[in-house]
Amino acid sequence: MRYSNKRKVFLAGSIEMGAAEPWQEELASRFADNDIVFYNPRRPDWDSTWTNTSDAFNEQVNWEMDHLEEADEIILYFDPATKSPISLLELGLHAASKKVTVCCPDGFWRKGNVRVVCERYDIPLLHSKEELIDQLWRVW
Repeated sequence: MRYSNKRKVFLAGSIEMGAAEPWQEELASRFADNDIVFYNPRRPDWDSTWTNTSDAFNEQVNWEMDHLEEADEIILYFDPATKSPISLLELGLHAASKKVTVCCPDGFWRKGNVRVVCERYDIPLLHSKEELIDQLWRVW
């Protein structure tokens, strides 16, 4: 479904089941009254036994790539309790797009790499979820 007249925001970042906090739901609920469509890649029906060649896995990855491209904005949150290799990949893929905002708290294992990419591509780098939410209230 396409939402041509609404701001489309992809909630990228840490989703490692059992390790990452459900930050996507928290952020979306805080802005529920705004005219925003949130694309949340976290699936309640995700099955960790799916292989990376299964149809369900391929469907999920393609859904994410399609919606990352379609989104007007991409919010990337790096949870310090995770490694988030796919989120690092997504940052690299979309760094030059001018539609990324990053939140990377202290303690994330590759924060130095994230910081350098953000500096190089002039991407806003925030250091806590609270700072991210405050920033989003100002621009949305």
